[in-house]
Amino acid sequence: MVDITHKNTTLRTAVAQAIVSVSKPETIEAIKNDTVPKGNVFAMSKAAGLLGVKRTPDILPDCHPLPIEFTGVEYEINGLEITVIFTVKTIYKTGVEVEAMHGASVVALNIYDMLKPIDKGIEIHAIKLINKKGGKSDFKDNFRKDLTAAVVVCSDTISAGHKEDRAGKAIIEKLKSCDVSIAEYIIIPDEKDVIQSKVRQFQKEGIDMVIYTGGTGLSGRDVTPEALIPLLDRRIPGIEEAIRSYGQERMPYSMLSRSIAGTINNTLVLALPGSTNGAKESMDAIFPSVLHIFRILKGARHD
Repeated sequence: MVDITHKNTTLRTAVAQAIVSVSKPETIEAIKNDTVPKGNVFAMSKAAGLLGVKRTPDILPDCHPLPIEFTGVEYEINGLEITVIFTVKTIYKTGVEVEAMHGASVVALNIYDMLKPIDKGIEIHAIKLINKKGGKSDFKDNFRKDLTAAVVVCSDTISAGHKEDRAGKAIIEKLKSCDVSIAEYIIIPDEKDVIQSKVRQFQKEGIDMVIYTGGTGLSGRDVTPEALIPLLDRRIPGIEEAIRSYGQERMPYSMLSRSIAGTINNTLVLALPGSTNGAKESMDAIFPSVLHIFRILKGARHD
């Protein structure tokens, strides 16, 4: 199966249809009058669909097992055609399009099975997805393409040349995938005054984002939050919560990180963990959605 461990959980909805065509008006009348020998067609077919949608990953090998949190079945009769409308909802990391189409197919098959003793000319067709909502594509904002970022690696060992930077490079890779230009990439020691001077410099230069990696832990030299917090105009707790929540789902020590997010005027300032995985996962947790902030900040949109 496709790896979805990096994805965020969102509300996912999918609506699919299937059309069952019968060959004579008497078949439709039997359905309406509940005189089909095998029983109530719509009620039993709905039950079959509810059972079928839950078994989707048991039948289709690349479908992920996921919680089905709502299933709705509706019927529309138009002449000799019965349209099945099948809706599935979940709050999960992947969509439910296949589940909705599978459910619609099972409903249609059950209708066929129940009607075949009284109608030999039944056909099933037009099984398709009508619409879907949720996930990354549904929250894809019209993000600006002129955004710039400065990436600052805070590490005594890396700045001294004793270790190679990987976290900063992971941040840069994610930024480039979001069409953010890298204005600066520097490595500095864990010194409070240096951390502060760099964010002041980049903010004055009009750089849109200043992203620090390192110095958010609990050792005596981890001073990035202490350096940045006094300079922030406003904290953004939701971003901080999203980073820690995403990390905590992946490893138990993420709760110890002191990642911060806030603004200085219209510049977004982030302080992320210094480990490669911590930096990468923090970026995955909030990008590209965090770029929506530049549609909100005063003066951040160029008309």
